[in-house]
Amino acid sequence: MDGIASKKNVFVIGATNRPDIIDPAIMRPGRLDQLLYIPIPDEPSRLAILKAATKNSPIAPDVSLEQIARYTNGFSGADLTEICQRACKIAVRDAIRCLSASEGAENQPDPVPYITRKHFEESMKFARRSVSDIDLQRYLSFKQTLIQSRGIGGR
Repeated sequence: MDGIASKKNVFVIGATNRPDIIDPAIMRPGRLDQLLYIPIPDEPSRLAILKAATKNSPIAPDVSLEQIARYTNGFSGADLTEICQRACKIAVRDAIRCLSASEGAENQPDPVPYITRKHFEESMKFARRSVSDIDLQRYLSFKQTLIQSRGIGGR
């Protein structure tokens, strides 16, 4: 940018979910070296996000992350992470309820050792897409603008 001395090994990274309100001056050619458009995750990406969000969690064998990935079309990575975190919290609440109901709970094994399908089903009742169809259209329009004006590709 004008008035900034040349520096080596300096990277500035920015992200926005509102590309429609970026000042056009910053978008002119020569201002930014790279522009990337990253879309809402597709099914394989959603599965990868779900696996990453649950990698340190005890997931029961009856849980199908593949099925959750199929069901969550249009969900962002943050939406998927929220589903996993909520399922974990529901499992913890179930464990606390079980321990509170039993006597001598200190010496008993964990009454809810896994996050089960039931926990994920309950979590999905609260699941919602944070990116509206209108926002998706804005993103696609922005992507087309990038492709046409700068030859930029996206995933």
